[in-house]
Amino acid sequence: MPVASVYVHYVNKVVRKDRTEDELIEVIKWLTGFDKRTLKKHLKDEITFREFFKEAKINPKAKLITGSICGVKIAEIEDPLMKKIRYMDKLVDELAKGRPMEKVLRQV
Repeated sequence: MPVASVYVHYVNKVVRKDRTEDELIEVIKWLTGFDKRTLKKHLKDEITFREFFKEAKINPKAKLITGSICGVKIAEIEDPLMKKIRYMDKLVDELAKGRPMEKVLRQV
């Protein structure tokens, strides 16, 4: 599945909750290491989640992302790709719920 097909839903979700696409990009950058230009290129090229996360440099603090997403505890996800996807989903949820950026980015 192309990341671009889900990204539009991420944008809609955060904007609907009075957050910005720039904040979303900051969260994705924190998780993956991709700057805005690289992220936009990946979206334009419609790369898959597998390709996206293969190129990503996952933030070491990502292991601090806990809780459940879609009723599944992140800590219990065994598939490394699915765990990374769920990390991103969880960060987007936290952003949309109005959590302070420093907490979303595990700086506190």
